Amino acid sequence: MQLKGNQKAVVKSFRYDVDSLEDFIAEAGRSEEMRQLLLKYPTVYVIYQNTAGSYQVYVGETNNIAQRTRTHLESDPDKIDLTVTELDAAIRPKEENEPEALKPSKWNEFRDRDSTIIVIGHTLFNKSLTLDIEDRLMLYLSSVEGVKGAESVQLTNARRNIQTDYFTREYVDDTFRSIWRKLRKHDDVLFPLERLIQESALFKASPFHRLNEQQVDAKVKILDAIDHALTPNEFEREKMRSEFILVQGGAGTGKTVLLSSIFYDLIQERAGATELGEQLDFSAYLLVNHDEQVTVYEQIAEKLGIHDRKRPHVMKPTRFITTHQKNNTRANVVLIDEAHLLWTQGKQSYRGKHMLKDILELADVVVAVFDPQQVLAGNQYWTTEQLEELRARAGEENTINLTQQMRIDSAGPAEDWIRAIVDDGKVRPLPLNDHYEIDIFESPEELHRAVKSKADPGNESEVQKGLSRLIATYDWKFSSGKTRPENSDTWDVTIGDFRLPWNNQGNYSRAEKAVSWAERQTTVDEVGSIFTVQGFDLNYAGVILGPSVKFRNGEIVFDSSASKNPNVVSKRTMIVDDEVKKLDVSEELLRNQLNVLLTRGVRGMGIYAVDAELREALLQAQHGQSDFTGDRV
Repeated sequence: MQLKGNQKAVVKSFRYDVDSLEDFIAEAGRSEEMRQLLLKYPTVYVIYQNTAGSYQVYVGETNNIAQRTRTHLESDPDKIDLTVTELDAAIRPKEENEPEALKPSKWNEFRDRDSTIIVIGHTLFNKSLTLDIEDRLMLYLSSVEGVKGAESVQLTNARRNIQTDYFTREYVDDTFRSIWRKLRKHDDVLFPLERLIQESALFKASPFHRLNEQQVDAKVKILDAIDHALTPNEFEREKMRSEFILVQGGAGTGKTVLLSSIFYDLIQERAGATELGEQLDFSAYLLVNHDEQVTVYEQIAEKLGIHDRKRPHVMKPTRFITTHQKNNTRANVVLIDEAHLLWTQGKQSYRGKHMLKDILELADVVVAVFDPQQVLAGNQYWTTEQLEELRARAGEENTINLTQQMRIDSAGPAEDWIRAIVDDGKVRPLPLNDHYEIDIFESPEELHRAVKSKADPGNESEVQKGLSRLIATYDWKFSSGKTRPENSDTWDVTIGDFRLPWNNQGNYSRAEKAVSWAERQTTVDEVGSIFTVQGFDLNYAGVILGPSVKFRNGEIVFDSSASKNPNVVSKRTMIVDDEVKKLDVSEELLRNQLNVLLTRGVRGMGIYAVDAELREALLQAQHGQSDFTGDRV
């Protein structure tokens, strides 16, 4: 659909007080265009305080900015002290039988301090589009470094917006970009370059991303299942056991964003009930067996004001299991991200035998996102029979499959090329008709130079701006303990004269430690491991395939003797057909490792292979030749 006429964004700011509001109304009224865009049409607004570079922000949308702002400003704080949610509820028309909002809270902070309001109008604004722009602003602002956590600064807006399609939906991106450019002229610290926000791990895991249709359907189904499980009828209560919902999807299919969105809604629902004076005995937790992802989720929760330091909702599964077993308590809902990282056997820090089974015993509802092709260690391994039991435990009704690729920015051929390598062991000619960039390199030095060039913030192309880092198979020794190699201060990836340290061994500042490994500037001269980058993405991934990945007789093979991952080379003790057996699962784990590495790049990747035959096969593929008999795609 092509709309006629010029599309225009208008952004006006003023001091957040009654006199300034009246001046704004008078000024906007002098022009018919401004009167329409700012006073008659729906608008989006941002109210903020800036205290020594730390921002407290509120984002909203309204059909009448003058009425909305006047009501906020003129409410007598001595007579009524409404929260943001309650004020919004007080202003909009009431539904039939809807209860009146009650009191308490934080809104007076915006009026009592030196605050600014920015009003945003646009020629395309309708109710649906303003809701999407509001969510997009919340997505961006909650990822800005200067917008701090709940203690000092807060992003406060409890309303959620699930829309699939509407008349002007296709103009959301262009509309938002034009608005953001104008906002940057107002304050380029609060509104930094878009790509700087998009690089952050907080942005990528934010609950405010627009969900695709698959994700929307999954979210509605999961929330309905949770509601049903927590309000059982008498018959169901008698036979009740944990409700288990399994979300399956490959790398980059939007599992984390879906889970983040569900978690935020559950916590906000509880907070909203509390604000209205309801005593809601409800507990929800988000678990992930990955240190960096726990940190990301904690930061998101803090920024959105849903993090409780005394009673945290985000943690690693070991802590959840230990605490709830010790206190003999049960959670209502547990969401598990990257459930394929859960341990399926005990170890020193975990005295149980199977994490998922323990969690199922400690919660009313468990939602787990799972990808068997991302199991990377023997202590995470599932046999085919165990996977079948897992799916049977959920049942067809509670099994959700996500298939739409959300990470790899490809028209399709690049995805097919990656799947041929991982699933079939075939090196096919590199695709020509795809904007996803795949480069093959003859040396690790060349690959490193390419990664550094693409990581340079001065570059402007879509591939050559954003996070670019080296990552590699676990084929060089590493120890996270106090031991150090004989001739170096760090554990390094070495290939001939090429030498770079493995990740997370640097002397990082406190600010660097607060962000993910790839976001630290100095890590462009490090090599990321599979365990560090799993669950995250890069704009351009420089992949080093070590000697555990080889090419023989026209196909990729795996050599576990070349791997330095102790959880790969050690055999896994399993009970098979009622017998205790030691299984060699190294080939499957190494294949999964390859899958994780080749699916990290959003817009492209470069590959260097240590194995000479594999390197030659890849170089031939770059020139349109391969063992695959067929036309180059």
